[in-house]
Amino acid sequence: MNHHYPLADQLQASTHQVENQPPPLESYNSYTADRVLQEGVNRESGSDDDAPLKTFGQWAGSAEAIALGVEANRYSPQLVTHDRQGHRVDLIEFHPAYHQLMQTAIEHGLHASPWRTPRPGAHVYRAANYFLQAQVEAGHGCPITMTFAALPALRHQPSLLESWGDKITAPHYDPRNVPYFEKQGLTLGMAMTEKQGGSDVRLNTTRAYPIDQSGPGEAFELVGHKWFVSAPMCDAFLVLAQAPGGLSCFLLPRWRPDGSKNPLHIQQLKRKMGNVSNASSETELRGAFAWMVGDEGRGVRTIIEMVAMTRYDCMIGSAAGMRQATAQAIHHASHRHAFGKRLSEQPLMQNVLADLAIESEAATTLMLRMARAMDHQDNEHERLLSRIATPVGKYWICKRTPHHAYEAMEVIGGSGVMETHIMARLFRESPINAIWEGSGNVQCLDILRAIEKQPEVLDAYFAELGLSQGANGHLDRFIHQLQRQMQDTQTLQFRARQLADGMALALQGALLVQHAPAYVADAFCAGRLADRSGLNTGTLPTGLDCAAIIQRARPVE
Repeated sequence: MNHHYPLADQLQASTHQVENQPPPLESYNSYTADRVLQEGVNRESGSDDDAPLKTFGQWAGSAEAIALGVEANRYSPQLVTHDRQGHRVDLIEFHPAYHQLMQTAIEHGLHASPWRTPRPGAHVYRAANYFLQAQVEAGHGCPITMTFAALPALRHQPSLLESWGDKITAPHYDPRNVPYFEKQGLTLGMAMTEKQGGSDVRLNTTRAYPIDQSGPGEAFELVGHKWFVSAPMCDAFLVLAQAPGGLSCFLLPRWRPDGSKNPLHIQQLKRKMGNVSNASSETELRGAFAWMVGDEGRGVRTIIEMVAMTRYDCMIGSAAGMRQATAQAIHHASHRHAFGKRLSEQPLMQNVLADLAIESEAATTLMLRMARAMDHQDNEHERLLSRIATPVGKYWICKRTPHHAYEAMEVIGGSGVMETHIMARLFRESPINAIWEGSGNVQCLDILRAIEKQPEVLDAYFAELGLSQGANGHLDRFIHQLQRQMQDTQTLQFRARQLADGMALALQGALLVQHAPAYVADAFCAGRLADRSGLNTGTLPTGLDCAAIIQRARPVE
């Protein structure tokens, strides 16, 4: 018998109209929509030729690119240790979206453009491209960053740089599981830490045995384990191991020079809360072939060249996360109505949005200033400034990102918690860079170490701050207070985070006073330097032009 329900028949197609739902933030140019990035690139590069960035920004803001980021994280990498015949293969299988992101990054030179085609502003342009692509998806940035950072370390061994350098810097992505000499382009990873030591690599127990003779450039076999090998499908890795002459750096290829598989055995993949698209692994080295890089017993000194660059990229990646979170929050609040008007027009929400925008602009401005310093390492001031400001920026920007991501998520509300929204991924990603490449304490201790070994780095730092002298009373008083704190050498290590906080805030304030509109710089100095009692976002003092700050950071009109 057929039943007839008139009301149900009438209503089953629709119970309501979908309205007051902000559209997705996509199909826009993420470069031209970012005034802070555009101004910074033109300023720090010394050129207004940013046409390639405009083209890249159109891709990075496209629905197609955004979908790649979603897919690369929806399907995590899978480990295949053996093939169906029982041969050891140590293969990681990725979703095609991951490979598309890697190909885009490498073809646009994110892995090596300043080394392959050095030119004025090369690091600034590369940083801007990386900043745009990291907003699409962060995980694949790990092998891109490590490949980029490997070149400075390989310079310690010219013979290896000569034979590997051209393929490492080539704009060609080849994900095949074949020997390095069969490829046109290569990626590099890094394997430093072990279970028992973590950041204290002096406790490493992996041994390196010379095959013929010991010394730089010579062949060794490595026996031991590595607790954290990110991107284990790279073609080679910079590895620390104990040689007869002490802890040394090695270049370990995934395939031996004779074409046989190198016994770097992947034990398992790490199950990470964030950085899901990127494979991170534990490995065993069972007589793995490697060449020594640099002087024997000076492995930390050699590989620290790589670490300095990866920390710099952590700064770029976290600044990118802040920008994407800010853009999402402002976009949502500009389209969502509540209590009779747009969220972005309501005073308390304006306080929150302006605070998010200020934090993002400060991070982007500092990141681009460091890019300029990287471009001018032949200048003593720039070299010294980058030595101390890199750990300062890495510590501060990366540490501020998790709270920033949470506050942006709260602006969006319940929808921002859903896995269907990018904010869930941004939030899970937000703590990663603060821990990767040396956590907060490690950065603070590195700042103190730099000051102790090269006191002139502090002179360069305060000289940089001096460029803003007299422009803002809050900033001048803050810098003066910081100088007094630095003169007190008692309990420096205990106070290291306090000092790092102050150094970061002073440098960001000085840069904004010089380069940002007055309404942004005044808000930063009033909200960050004059009164630090407000621990939460949205506690800016009254009398600021929050509407102008929000408008400046708005991603789409």
